[in-house]
Amino acid sequence: MNIVLWILQILLALAFGAAGFSKAFMPIDELAVNMAWVADVNPLLMVRLPGIAELIGAIGLILPSITRIRPYLTVWAAYALALVMALALVFHIFRGEFNDLLPSIILMLLSLFVGYGRSKLAPIAPRE
Repeated sequence: MNIVLWILQILLALAFGAAGFSKAFMPIDELAVNMAWVADVNPLLMVRLPGIAELIGAIGLILPSITRIRPYLTVWAAYALALVMALALVFHIFRGEFNDLLPSIILMLLSLFVGYGRSKLAPIAPRE
């Protein structure tokens, strides 16, 4: 289970890191090519803030576990990313963007599994 969780943590960190980086730093017109909703959102903070949250969450999935310094933060990061995806689901449902729901659902469920797995199934012991 530990190996499965590490694989999921790395894959989720890559996915959230890439998505977060693009939302946080790419010019809006370039970002709108792949994410149509970006052009309709105002203020710009509604695009940048989720990107920053995803970047911080991606770091939180890996860094506390790998250093074993406060590894419970990995659990919090996983649950926080699940919350971000739940909010993305609500956002896309209100906008009628039903094609965008599946990736959000998958990322949310995987994040919930990592949070549960690192809290109950295969927790990482803190450094002594």
